[in-house]
Amino acid sequence: MGSLESGVPLKRDPLLRSSSNGGRSDRHLFLQRPRSRFSRFMLLKKLDYLQWICTVAVFLFFVVLFQMFLPGSVVEKSGALIRKNVESSSGDLRFLQELGLLDFGEDIRFEPSKLLEKFRKEASLSSASNRTLQHFGLRKPQLAVVFADLLVDSHQLQMVTVAAALQEIGYEFWVYSLEDGPARGAWRSLGVPVTIIQTCDQPEIVVDWLKYNGILVNSLEAKGIFSCFVQEPFKSLPLIWTIHEKALATRSRKYSSSSQTELLNDWKRVFNRSTVVVFPNYFLPMIYSTFDAVNFFVIPGSPAEACKADSIVALDKDHLQGTAGYEPEDVVITIVGSQFLYRGLWLEHSIVLRALLPLLEDLLLDNNSSRLKIIVLSGDSTSNYSSAVEAIAYNLKYPSGIVKHAAIDVDADNVLSTSHLVIYGSFLEEQSFPDILIKAMCLGKPIVAPDLSMISKYVDDRVNGYLFPKENIRVLSQIILQVISKGKLSPLSRNIASLGKRTAKSLMVLESVEGYALLLENVLKLPSEVSHPKAAAEITPKWKEKWQWHLFEAVSNSSYLDRNLRSHAFLDVFEEQYNHTEQQKLNSIIGSDHSFIYSIWEEEKYTEMANSKRRKEEEMLKDRTDQYHGTWEEVYRNAKKVDRTKNDLHERDEGEIERTGQPLCIYEPYFGEGTWPFLHLTSLYRGIGLSTKGRRPRTDDIDAPSRLPLLHNPYYRDLLGEYGAFFSIANRIDRIHKNAWIGFQSWRATARKASLSGIAENALLNAIQTRRHGDALYFWVSMDNDPRNPLRQDFWSFCDAINAGNCKVAVSEALKRMYGLNDLESLPPMPVDGDTWSVMHSWALPTRSFLEFVMFSRMFVDALDAEMYNEHHSSGRCYLSLSKDKHCYSQLLELLVNVWAYHSARRMVYVNPETGAMQEQHKFKSRRGHMWVKWFSYSTLKNMDEDLAEESDFEHPTRRWLWPSTGEVFWKGMYEKERHLRNKQKEKKKQKSREKIERIKKRTHQKAIGKYVKPPPEAADNSNTTMVTSI
Repeated sequence: MGSLESGVPLKRDPLLRSSSNGGRSDRHLFLQRPRSRFSRFMLLKKLDYLQWICTVAVFLFFVVLFQMFLPGSVVEKSGALIRKNVESSSGDLRFLQELGLLDFGEDIRFEPSKLLEKFRKEASLSSASNRTLQHFGLRKPQLAVVFADLLVDSHQLQMVTVAAALQEIGYEFWVYSLEDGPARGAWRSLGVPVTIIQTCDQPEIVVDWLKYNGILVNSLEAKGIFSCFVQEPFKSLPLIWTIHEKALATRSRKYSSSSQTELLNDWKRVFNRSTVVVFPNYFLPMIYSTFDAVNFFVIPGSPAEACKADSIVALDKDHLQGTAGYEPEDVVITIVGSQFLYRGLWLEHSIVLRALLPLLEDLLLDNNSSRLKIIVLSGDSTSNYSSAVEAIAYNLKYPSGIVKHAAIDVDADNVLSTSHLVIYGSFLEEQSFPDILIKAMCLGKPIVAPDLSMISKYVDDRVNGYLFPKENIRVLSQIILQVISKGKLSPLSRNIASLGKRTAKSLMVLESVEGYALLLENVLKLPSEVSHPKAAAEITPKWKEKWQWHLFEAVSNSSYLDRNLRSHAFLDVFEEQYNHTEQQKLNSIIGSDHSFIYSIWEEEKYTEMANSKRRKEEEMLKDRTDQYHGTWEEVYRNAKKVDRTKNDLHERDEGEIERTGQPLCIYEPYFGEGTWPFLHLTSLYRGIGLSTKGRRPRTDDIDAPSRLPLLHNPYYRDLLGEYGAFFSIANRIDRIHKNAWIGFQSWRATARKASLSGIAENALLNAIQTRRHGDALYFWVSMDNDPRNPLRQDFWSFCDAINAGNCKVAVSEALKRMYGLNDLESLPPMPVDGDTWSVMHSWALPTRSFLEFVMFSRMFVDALDAEMYNEHHSSGRCYLSLSKDKHCYSQLLELLVNVWAYHSARRMVYVNPETGAMQEQHKFKSRRGHMWVKWFSYSTLKNMDEDLAEESDFEHPTRRWLWPSTGEVFWKGMYEKERHLRNKQKEKKKQKSREKIERIKKRTHQKAIGKYVKPPPEAADNSNTTMVTSI
């Protein structure tokens, strides 16, 4: 296989082909190298004798010289050897393949087979379902397009063209940019709203990205926006990142060689986060192989080369010719080729140079010089290919200075702009139209190319370019003599170049538009309420024929920027900031280590001094006083008392103190750092984190998993959503919530600007304190204003629309399992009376009623889990969603509070979130005869709850059962059980005391031998005798 001259690791077929566990025969198919078409042509077609000998001579020269592109000084030493080998060679080149030196790069291919296989597998899984899944097209799919800036460049032109086409088949677009620019006008002409935002590290303007079905990010410079998408809850959003620049691929080699692994890994994390990374040609994914996460994809087509050509044309061509050292009479021919460098490339160049020899004779001057200038544009500035070009020219008898080599990465624009004719000298079957030819055609240069399939698809011979059969190189010489006549381009060639320029300006628009449409069709997982867009084939041809240049004509600054230069400047700034940040972290760690060690030494010194002082005081007071230390039982009891009260000694912050005297506390459930900007900081609100990792620092937010261990399981945390917060608060609620009323508000309500304003908050608190509506459910996000319900459907129709048409089926099955019914003829009626319902978990209730609602919800969720767990946990599929969905029945639970509140005879009051105006919904008069009060009454639910608690407490069932894990397990029998346990402990303690007394009484006492009797004072003076009295 060929290798990239730049040294970047090159990927071939094994990059994205089928998995390695395939059969032996499959592997053999991939490992077997296909025979080069060019080699077949060399083996089977007859060439003229002179051309044959020259070709063999050049090749045999490189057998000796060209193993590693030897310097040009070796050429003279090898001449004799070449002539000798030419004489001993015949016309058979079969031995070239046997030597393995005839490689024309035909195994250099990029095929995203693993990604395509993933798409096929997901499509087959979505079609396989045990139940009928319905699709409701209530709203269009919404896409967010993110740019680093809105300056006019090829990225803007391409995405405006793609968006205009996709709008026609049913997509809606929103544009976000980190910087403003003149391209805003082009987007506005399409009716697309434009918003200027900051990165998530500077959240001045925050966005709820969950409202979009997909994100399209453009260019390397938009890397800053990825800080939003690597945080929960935006991690799972489909994200397509389009990269046009080569700058990062070049820098990655420097990162690896300089051991900047952290910087390299930082970029790898961004590539890994992307669902699909899109490139406009097949060369870029190969040089970006360092970052490949099996998510690379190619959508051919980009106006980048056309935009560059416009900028080059603006320069003075005569000035460029003078700068290049050419005279006005010179004829400059440029030989270009594939972007890949392979070992057979020099042979292709030698054949093209051989075909140019007749033109050299026509333009030869008397002084053995020529007006012909040939430039071989290939390789990069780090290669030594110029020595190979000099060797080829020397052996083909070109005069010195006629044939030169130029590097693509340095001189491509200048060389092409000063050329009169461009010849494509590569016989490699490319997967897309070569970019270098697009640029040459956009510059108005006539092109001559072999009739390769990808080139002949867009170039018609002698219409917008010249084609020659790759099997007959003699035709190439004839075409060149027709194009250049008497030292000038022929009029026909000028007309052909003009038509070629017109063709190149809109080349591959069709592939780009349809490529994005098909990719979105495979990547996006649309919910059931979102309409499927039309097929890509239904796009009107006018959107697929040309780039939308006219939308940028009105822009005052319409000069197209060179994005590659800006990318290098961006990477320079990024590396500087990254290194500065890392250095600051290192310095802070070192400084903190020093300060930490010093603080430990100071603390130890102070402790030692205090201990020494205390010991001295104890020694001075020793034997002066008798202190009663109590019994060991008293000491143990006091220690346990301190342990029990230790948790109550924490310092209470201002919010907690203010919250104590309020009648209402509204909890805001959240998951991940991406939700922090949408949470309130006032005392009326309190956050509750569904995950320990993503909690806000320096706040008194509640850690839900510590109160409900079930939430440590990511499966149930995603499945329950806000209901995880409900269950965790209700679990031993008196320890955390001491207010008479409790409320909840989704962070997405704040993002949608549907949260309570200050006026509405005061109105709600006033209604609660005055008990205006009694035991009521107050809600402020209505179903009629939900973007998912543009048609304002009734309750059950809306529930079906957002749950793949199976909401009523799921509720019916859950209620039957919950109440132990064999058959349920109808669902709880939710009448259509012109009023609205609550959505998005934004409501308030009396705390006592909230506990009753949680009691009902726990049993309902347990029934749903028993119905869906096996299929959903094993395959990720759920019949409430059209595709794999880790949230499954969370949207059904979103509406459950309405069913409970309506049928438990609670008032339902809608609060306008802006004005605070209140309006009662579904009044009691209209409910008569429709409510299932018996099924939703407190006594019924309490009895069911106690039955489940008794079963869990006594029987300890071994089956998988969710209900005991969602809250407290309590029933009346637990009083007797606890009292019996306390009595048993008291009786055991009394028994131990009696046994201890009996042991003391039964001890054997030893009789005293004698005792000392102190003599009276007078006797002590007269006698020193001691009396001993025996007992």
